Amino acid sequence: MPSAAVVVLAAGSGSRVGAEVNKVLLPLLDRPVLAWSITTAIALEGVGPVVVVVRDGEQDAVAGALTPYLGTAEVRLVAGGATRHASELAALRVLRPDVERGEVDVVAIHDGARPLASSELFGAVLIAARTHGGAIPVVPAPALWGAEGPVRGLGAVQTPQAFDAVRLLAAYDQAERAGFAGTDTAACLERFAPDVDVAAVPSSSLNLKVTWPQDLALVERLQQADVVRP
Repeated sequence: MPSAAVVVLAAGSGSRVGAEVNKVLLPLLDRPVLAWSITTAIALEGVGPVVVVVRDGEQDAVAGALTPYLGTAEVRLVAGGATRHASELAALRVLRPDVERGEVDVVAIHDGARPLASSELFGAVLIAARTHGGAIPVVPAPALWGAEGPVRGLGAVQTPQAFDAVRLLAAYDQAERAGFAGTDTAACLERFAPDVDVAAVPSSSLNLKVTWPQDLALVERLQQADVVRP
């Protein structure tokens, strides 16, 4: 049976969080921020390989930070690009041979700065992607006030997002030819594979993304309190 591949994006910086190093390398309790997502991904049944997209020049730093937590898992490092879309494309190029051989049928793409995403959430989006073609975690967003009153029923989209691997590669091939760069994976599929049914998987506001200094402190408190991960 084909496996699922997981791409973890870690090619950002630490500027907004106030750090001199990539924020995913900052310590979070007993391990770097990035290691939480990686250890969750490699522990999933039927997942392999895991591709970590890093800033060019940080390969050794990321490898050194992750090695103590990998065991025998297959983790590939690839240099990312100047944009999120370029980093996703770099990962998909690495996975293309696996997809073309039929060894990988679904690809999940996750932000390395979201360390609280649980194995249950990863599993749910992978199952939904195999069933529907695509899946995104969604958490209800507060109502916004419009000209005619409150606008309800909005949702905030998170990661991991998962998609049929063949359709995902085809969409990114078309995007590259068109010079298109999406804000996230789903945006590219919406543009170049609009017939793919993307399921909304219920998530939680606890699936935080570390962006600002207070985010890292909050995530650490949630981990210490052993709050149920989303």
